[in-house]
Amino acid sequence: MPTPPSALRYPSIDGLRAFEAAARLGSFERAADELHVTASAIGKRIGTLEELLGTALLARSARGLGLTSAGKEYLAQVSAARGLLAAVPLHQRAAQQVQRLRVTAPPTFARQVLVPQLQRFTQAHPQVELEIVLSIPFLDVAGSEADIEVRHLDDSASDAPPLMQDVVMAMASPSLLARCAPMRIPADLAQASLLRTPIEPWTPWFRAAGLAWGEPAQGTKLVDLGLTLEAAVSGQGVALARPSLARPWLASGALRPLFSLATTPPRQYRLLPHAADGAAALFATWLRETCAEVAAGALAEARALLATPPLSGRP
Repeated sequence: MPTPPSALRYPSIDGLRAFEAAARLGSFERAADELHVTASAIGKRIGTLEELLGTALLARSARGLGLTSAGKEYLAQVSAARGLLAAVPLHQRAAQQVQRLRVTAPPTFARQVLVPQLQRFTQAHPQVELEIVLSIPFLDVAGSEADIEVRHLDDSASDAPPLMQDVVMAMASPSLLARCAPMRIPADLAQASLLRTPIEPWTPWFRAAGLAWGEPAQGTKLVDLGLTLEAAVSGQGVALARPSLARPWLASGALRPLFSLATTPPRQYRLLPHAADGAAALFATWLRETCAEVAAGALAEARALLATPPLSGRP
């Protein structure tokens, strides 16, 4: 008696491909390189498949991955099925050659650096279909099955070099500058409202300015760099900001740097390990070049603004 359709449990094609590649190549890492995803994604897809089937298909040993008895039997069965699917002419269309890439990045980086430049990548690589997902940087939540992941980390948390040599500068809106005392040197910030965020602490900048001040203790704490910039634009206080992230507001005049002092922040945007070839490698190379270009251009624009006459504060 045939099994009724309601009782069938179909695995995903991605899960079958991950299982077949890992079984054939003997490791998640090699399977990940072949399928242009991360080793973590391979492991999760196989885990989902094993959960669906209710049995282990692969076993780890000192020599690497090996098939269980159930895995050997299942591999023979699905290999035949995959062969039939691969022989279908419609499955061989050019559209099926699209490489899908899931990119996870912190919100402000994605909005101010990544997305404005993204068209350059998509036009140069139309075969790559991108999916951009926002992460939660301060809570240190990793992206789910991301092929490319940008994280905001310090040197102790990652060996990866920074995507760009970011600096931070004190910035404020013209509306704030028009209603406060003139700010000619960093010590003049003593009379100003300072916006605070745990992601971009003031203390290192204070030290570089020769000020023995602690972190600001009053005012709303903003756990997002984009929100901090928005607060500065609306005249709520002085922000410690990166030109690379503040570039649109610097260009429009909504923000301006107050002093020439620029320091290196303790955290930088870094690219986590990814597949060494395919779409991930293409995107990673493009992203490094783009970030370096954005950071250098934004810093040059910020320094140019310092050379223009500042708005006069109240006497």
